[in-house]
Amino acid sequence: MRKSPSRSKFKNFRHSDFTRRKKFSQQGLLEESTSNTEDKLANSRTRLFITWGLLIAAGLGLAINLYQLQIVRGAKLTERARNQQMVNLRPFMPRRPVIDRSNNLLAIDRPVYTVFAHPKLFDKSNEEIAKILAPIINKDAADLVKIFESKKSGITLAPALPEEIADRFIALHLNGFEFTQKYSRFYPQEDLAADVVGYVNLDRRGQAGVEYSQEKLLERSVQTVRLSRAGNGALMPDHAPEGFLHFDDLQLQLTLDSRLQRAARSALKQQMEKFGAKRGGVIVMDASDGSILALVSQPTYDPNQYSKAKIELFKNWTVADLYEPGSTFKPLNVAIALENGVIKPDDVFNDPGSIAVADRIIKNAENKRYGQINIAQILQHSSNIGMVQMIQRLQPNIYYNWLERLGLGQTVDTDLPFEVGSRLKSQEEFISSPIEPATTSFGQGFSLTPLQLVQMHGALANGGKLVTPHVVRGLVDSKGQMHYVPTLPTPRQIFSRATTQRVVEMMESVVSEGTGKVAQIPRYRIGGKTGTAQKASASGGYIAGARITSFVGILPVESPRYVVLALVDEPKGENAYGSTVAAPIVKAVMEALIPIEQIPPSQASDPSLVNPQN
Repeated sequence: MRKSPSRSKFKNFRHSDFTRRKKFSQQGLLEESTSNTEDKLANSRTRLFITWGLLIAAGLGLAINLYQLQIVRGAKLTERARNQQMVNLRPFMPRRPVIDRSNNLLAIDRPVYTVFAHPKLFDKSNEEIAKILAPIINKDAADLVKIFESKKSGITLAPALPEEIADRFIALHLNGFEFTQKYSRFYPQEDLAADVVGYVNLDRRGQAGVEYSQEKLLERSVQTVRLSRAGNGALMPDHAPEGFLHFDDLQLQLTLDSRLQRAARSALKQQMEKFGAKRGGVIVMDASDGSILALVSQPTYDPNQYSKAKIELFKNWTVADLYEPGSTFKPLNVAIALENGVIKPDDVFNDPGSIAVADRIIKNAENKRYGQINIAQILQHSSNIGMVQMIQRLQPNIYYNWLERLGLGQTVDTDLPFEVGSRLKSQEEFISSPIEPATTSFGQGFSLTPLQLVQMHGALANGGKLVTPHVVRGLVDSKGQMHYVPTLPTPRQIFSRATTQRVVEMMESVVSEGTGKVAQIPRYRIGGKTGTAQKASASGGYIAGARITSFVGILPVESPRYVVLALVDEPKGENAYGSTVAAPIVKAVMEALIPIEQIPPSQASDPSLVNPQN
């Protein structure tokens, strides 16, 4: 069969066309492939340039940054790094101890522990734990059980447990208890010298007594140190400055004698209880230099538990309160009159029992009249009339100047805190009103502190010098070597030695023959003066029935040195006078002072001094 020409032709056409198209296609692919390769190469170069550009830019930026960090800011960054590696530390330094003149401890910092209980961690029952702890921490077991049941954790069981008790507690190895150590101020003598020593608060700052006034001496100097710190924050002691925890062994030594302090407190409390008094005080001063050997105030407080005390007790009233001294000021007026030559020791005055001054009538206590009496007898009987007549011989302006020389109207320069200034009328008012010198002559119309009265009587006991009453002896080390002694004002000469010796001898007659007989001590010559003063009212005038009884004593008369003042405020009873309330206190204190200071017996020719009759 013959093939169709058209089909054969079509077949040939298709084959030739396919071949041609294939040829064209292969050529196109080749051209396309070549073009793609060139594009890829171009893209690779671009990316390479970009990459290198970025790397160069980054390197340049890094170099600039390194230059900034190491060169420009290097010093500051180094300092910052060191600050991060260091820590500022101010080590705790205990306050210096306080001791008396015989090295008896009055105040010290001691370690205590705050104890926290976590009952959820107990491995015994609450009842068992309470039974074990009750006798150690001095608490009732039943109360402890209630405490443990109040919370599951974080109970403050004891805020300040002493170290010796804490050691016993820790030795029990009980689970569920946490101990935090701290330091607490401790006063081993409790209330014996609280009025002088004072106390510190929870912030360890002194609030009363020498704890307050001598803060700088009691605080040990400590500097902030910088210690290295490891990466985990731990301190590196190897880098600590050598000796940064060293502190001195200095102690603040006072002039107080604890034995005398205890005797004065006992005598004062006994008389206050006997007469139902409001308050009382005793001061003993060595007039040779102003050292306070004893200073007692009642009522007082325990500085270990100061939070339980009344606020007014923190200010020692013998230093911080004013009162009218009454007849205890009369010996000082006698000294002023003698020093000015307006009287002689053997002068005699007539005491009719009363005297008119301006529009006032002045009387003796209990309206007594003594007739013709000498100056010693004026003191013996405490004659107001005799004193008024004596001072009337002195010009008011001269008298006023002498009162100022004694320190009236001024504040005593002492190392005890809260001292207030005495009060005296203005010179114009004093001179223009005749009643002012008259009342001042027997100790009224002005006011001072008991401490200032002791200072003034000290001038009678030391030959006429006004010394500074003080309680701080200085800083002493454990070997007894003194490292610091406070500088005191130079004593001022007020009276001549002859005048003061004559006045003290007149005061001796008060004890041997007058109102102070109860203060007699066999074989010792003692000078003294009683005082029973009306109590001034804050609103003016005097409080009806209220009085302050007092007695001031000086010994030994032949060589005066020690001044003892006792005051009892508002004693009750008909027989409450300076001679009956305060004089026995002074006698008891002097009986304790004599062996402590080793005062020898007086060599007297008067047999009554060897075995006096009370």
